[in-house]
Amino acid sequence: MELNVEHILFIDVETVPQYASYAEVPATVKKWWEKKSDYFRTAGQSPEDAYERAGIWAEFGRIVCISAGFIYRRNGQRTLRLKSFAGYDEKALLQDFCRLLERFFVKKKNARLCAHNGKEFDFPYIARRLLINGLPLPEILDVADRKPWETPFLDTMAFWKFGDYKHFCSLELLTGVLNIPTPKDDIDGSQVASIYYRDGDLPRIVRYCEKDVQAVVQLLLRYKAQPPLDHVESTTYTDVEI
Repeated sequence: MELNVEHILFIDVETVPQYASYAEVPATVKKWWEKKSDYFRTAGQSPEDAYERAGIWAEFGRIVCISAGFIYRRNGQRTLRLKSFAGYDEKALLQDFCRLLERFFVKKKNARLCAHNGKEFDFPYIARRLLINGLPLPEILDVADRKPWETPFLDTMAFWKFGDYKHFCSLELLTGVLNIPTPKDDIDGSQVASIYYRDGDLPRIVRYCEKDVQAVVQLLLRYKAQPPLDHVESTTYTDVEI
């Protein structure tokens, strides 16, 4: 498959449960969560015990960071430019991300979105949270009636499956076996909620999210037998007002 890597927007999303603790969850939502979590709770595990996993589902979680990156050439070097949208106001960060998304897809012909496990998580999660927040779907995410080959989505985990529908491979494992710097050298996804609610350390979450984007870029370049990135620059900003 021919791909122009400079026409790809690489993204990663970090999510948390909608509430800092189960005690804060409204009664109606608790009822919904009890039914939802019944499908995966282990024997003896209560809905409250399972609530730490609520961020995985768009109906019970929220986005706290979206990092995006694209490759461009500067002085003969391929540079990855990163920009992150993070904060306590999910609607505002989604609006800011969508403005970037729309500008990118206007400027780049046949542009694509790329993430690791993006088809199963990042892309639909963003779309669902946009609708929940009463925001319109950008055309690039409005894929409900499109055929699979018409969607502009790339997924580095799908590439690794090579047609095997059963295989799952985490970003940490895949970067490890391919000798690409791991994005999990500080924290992993299971720690994001506590860092967000307990520590209030958004910059740490942003750094983690941006490392994931860098890893996804390096994976795609490896798949396409292209040399790794020469340089990375970040234009990150965070909204830290509660």
